[in-house]
Amino acid sequence: MTIRESSAEWQGTLKEGSGRLRLGSGVFEGAYSFPSRFENGPGTNPEELIAAAHAGCFSMALSAILVREGHIPESIRTTAKVHLGATAAGPTITRIELETRASVAGLASEDFQRLAQSAKSSCLVSRALTGVAAITLKASLNDQ
Repeated sequence: MTIRESSAEWQGTLKEGSGRLRLGSGVFEGAYSFPSRFENGPGTNPEELIAAAHAGCFSMALSAILVREGHIPESIRTTAKVHLGATAAGPTITRIELETRASVAGLASEDFQRLAQSAKSSCLVSRALTGVAAITLKASLNDQ
């Protein structure tokens, strides 16, 4: 299997410092800071990158499951919301909400729900985060 790599550089103190995150592929590099992570300041943060990874992984897993069941998806759009909360251990990812909407001709809503739940359980990022945060899923078809 493959190994993926990204990097981060931080300069200064936690609250006044800043850093840069870089994906190993080079397709993204962005600034991050205390305000971008724990407030609503400009820049990115690790939780936003986890959300992007989860949305992408889930969409691919759902596509694979749909195709295996004989349904070719026209499109799958997934949003992941990573909730950062305060716990006794400190700031913690407490919940991830997945919301997906797909266009799949000829698929009944009940079947889509079952397949979407299967994708949630089998997605590599979901499996990595299970037990770390509660993961919920809201799935719907575009034509329903």
